[in-house]
Order: sequence, then structure tokens, then C-alpha cells
Amino acid sequence: MHTYDTLSEALKDLQKRGFTLDFNLKEKEIESKNTKEIFPPDFFEIVEVYRFEGMSSAGDNSVVYAIQTQTGGKGVLVDAYGVYANSLSPKMIQKLKIVH
Repeated sequence: MHTYDTLSEALKDLQKRGFTLDFNLKEKEIESKNTKEIFPPDFFEIVEVYRFEGMSSAGDNSVVYAIQTQTGGKGVLVDAYGVYANSLSPKMIQKLKIVH
């Protein structure tokens, strides 16, 4: 696992390492903005997770998920801490849960 000081540093390095897809979070799946493919929780794995805490506000907190799909696609999902919990299925919440 790598160490990054900023969100932009993480995204730049992940892209260099082949994580080129940009994923959107949906209620029951993720969607590739690039290819418009849909991946339910059983069809992707989170291979790396990076957390970033905002300097000025708790609202600036974010998490970067490095994801690989069963079809071999690699990309990132960027989301704010805890925001997804109210609008996602239990299966997606479990998939995105960060274990400390």
C-alpha cells in the first residue's frame, strides 16, 4: 500500500498505475463514467483504500477506493466519509466499509 499526503497526489499516482476508470456510486452498484458499464458489489473488488481529512472542515473528508472489476477494468471511486450510508443498499455499504 502506498502513502499519499493529498487526494490529488493519490489520484495522479493511481492513474499512473493503471487505475484509469472513473466510477460513480449508485444505490446498488458502481458505474464507470468512461464505459457506462454497471458493476454490482459481487463484480468488483476494492484493492486499495486511502482516507483524507480536510484541514478546515469535517465536510472536506474523503476516501479514495482503488477498484478492480471482474472484467479487468481498474479505476477509482472518490466519496465523502459517511455520506453514502443513507442512500445505498446494505450490500453496497458492506462492500465499501473501511476496516480499521
